Amino acid sequence: MAGRLDGEVVLITGAAQGIGRATAVVAAREGAKVGLLDVDEAGGADALAEVTAGGAQACFVTADITSESQVATAVGAVADELGDATVLVNNAGRNSYADPVAMTVAEWDDVFAVDLKGAWMMARAVLPAMKSRGRGSIVNIASIHARLTTQGMFPYAACKSGLVGLTRSLALDLGPHGVRVNAVSPGWTRTRLVQEVLDRHEPSYTQQVLDAHPMGRIGTPPEIAEVICFLASDAASFVTGAEWSADGGLGARYAG
Repeated sequence: MAGRLDGEVVLITGAAQGIGRATAVVAAREGAKVGLLDVDEAGGADALAEVTAGGAQACFVTADITSESQVATAVGAVADELGDATVLVNNAGRNSYADPVAMTVAEWDDVFAVDLKGAWMMARAVLPAMKSRGRGSIVNIASIHARLTTQGMFPYAACKSGLVGLTRSLALDLGPHGVRVNAVSPGWTRTRLVQEVLDRHEPSYTQQVLDAHPMGRIGTPPEIAEVICFLASDAASFVTGAEWSADGGLGARYAG
């Protein structure tokens, strides 16, 4: 049976672990050729081995998405190996735990370079081919923090809110060219970044997090990957400019 992403070339940033790696595995299962990008060379090689274990065609490129030259080189390398990207998943991101007064301008720039600027530079690099073809899909991985945040994670919410705004703007500009742009906003998901947050608190905090979820648990990377690959596929052909929550109902809960 044909997969949802048969014939697609899916390019994923932050693909060495977590949601990015899970998305690469699901995309390959759904018939795509998969390009994996990450700064973590060892993790990327391991992820590539998992993706190709089932016979999928894939490649890994070490790249820092905050570097304009590395973005161009990486996108070109994937195109040479697999063909021009027809799907881009902007998944790479980083946490931030800054004080809004003590934070330096350089620290601010470092956070936004990964969580927002890098997504734009990746989109800019793949869009000429998508526009020329008259079709394409971009999925930006935002966060529940784009709408509901917590103290002690400045300026993460600003970055993710900006990414949702970028999604809407690109969707409007690119819709006439047949390119769809959407965002997925995961809630608590068992990734390294989430584990960082949990580790910053007492062990009882983890149970508080679980209790806050209507489903009584947090998500897994493969669950988020399924949503991403659906939005990337033609099964979501009339969805663009949307922000899809994948938070186990956490965002629906009244906090009082």
